[in-house]
Amino acid sequence: MAKSDKTKAKSLPSGHWKDEPDEHDYPAAGDFLSLVMCEDEVATAVAALGETAIVRRKAKDLLRASRLDLLPAANAHVTVDLDKVRRGARLSPILLVRGDAGRDVPLTVADGYHRICASYHIDENADIPCRIAGVFSGTSPIATNTLDSASSAS
Repeated sequence: MAKSDKTKAKSLPSGHWKDEPDEHDYPAAGDFLSLVMCEDEVATAVAALGETAIVRRKAKDLLRASRLDLLPAANAHVTVDLDKVRRGARLSPILLVRGDAGRDVPLTVADGYHRICASYHIDENADIPCRIAGVFSGTSPIATNTLDSASSAS
């Protein structure tokens, strides 16, 4: 990112999140998850995402755990989210399916990758509200409605 872009993004407010995901985020998460899960698992995962509590995680940690690259601020979708924040709009929380470090399965960003990147450009240390569903079991991600106590306490 060019220095002037970074300076512009860093000057945006860090408190730019809604309290709850938008309703349209759940079908979007289901569409993405259908690429990596069977339909029964997708339905279970999306239902679990609707029931789990909001937790907060840092943008830099979400990118590391998911093994996704930071998109540049100039990316069209990231720019849209940065522009929303500039206008005072708040972004929808991120929907995630927990990975499994023991099986080398990364965190899955079911919905909100561009929002994570936009938030990173604003403040990589700001807490992002997320809903995290499930654990990976075997070779296929199976969503459950449980969070470990460390996740719930954050």
